[in-house]
Amino acid sequence: MKKFSLFIITAIMATASMSAQVTDTVTVIESPNQVIITETGTGTRVKVVGQKDNDGYSYTYTVQHASNDTVHTTSDWELNFPFKKNKRKRYHWTMETKGLYFGGGLKTSCDLVNNSFNWGILDIASINYDTWHGQHFSLGVGYDNKRFSLKRPNCFVMDEATCIVGTSTYPDDVKDRSSVLSIRAIQFPLLFQQDLGEDFHIVLGASMNWNVYAKCNTHYKVNKTHHDVSYRGIKQNKLTFDVIGAFSFDGLAIYGRYSPANMFKKGYGPEIKNTWTLGVAIAL
Repeated sequence: MKKFSLFIITAIMATASMSAQVTDTVTVIESPNQVIITETGTGTRVKVVGQKDNDGYSYTYTVQHASNDTVHTTSDWELNFPFKKNKRKRYHWTMETKGLYFGGGLKTSCDLVNNSFNWGILDIASINYDTWHGQHFSLGVGYDNKRFSLKRPNCFVMDEATCIVGTSTYPDDVKDRSSVLSIRAIQFPLLFQQDLGEDFHIVLGASMNWNVYAKCNTHYKVNKTHHDVSYRGIKQNKLTFDVIGAFSFDGLAIYGRYSPANMFKKGYGPEIKNTWTLGVAIAL
């Protein structure tokens, strides 16, 4: 008899324990006018104000956190770095560093240019706005470097008195020759991004370039003697504009860049403009 009674008590306790673990619907509210969710350090409160055909309806439900729960609160700002983006969190405004890129020139207006190379960081720092509907706008500051090399046997030369850059040919019997124009700029890109999926998006925009430094460097070797000639004080255009476009998947992008402006001020060098560049970008 005692064993039977113990069995009954154990069954009742097990049934009660299972019942306590079963979740149930608290209430169902059809067509609420407004739902307000408030998070505090001790709990969560859900308040419903108004209902279809009953503007005076009000309902409040509060859930207390257990003592060992951790409550995470977020603001509308976040600082993001490349390769460490948290896709679970969403913010209207963010500060980001993004867009390390490398590209090669496809075409330029100057027939003497053999090839060109472009690299930089699109946004060393940028302010970004997320609409939460798949559109993103950003304004940033970055670094850009453009390099143009001439076809052989041409090389850059500069008149030291007038600072006018022209082209000439190498001396006879030269080896290992190259002649390069390098322009470094602080860029200010204004970009629009449209999401086409969780990891795929397109980027369109323009960049204002403040060309702070320019140099022509000609290198060649004659009779085992190396010659390295550099020209500074070049009259480059201080302010130019580029058009930028990119297709990105999970942070890896193919980008294109069009530079319509002449690299030199008018009359101070050959016309090097209408440059098309294609390359890859990381964390864009």
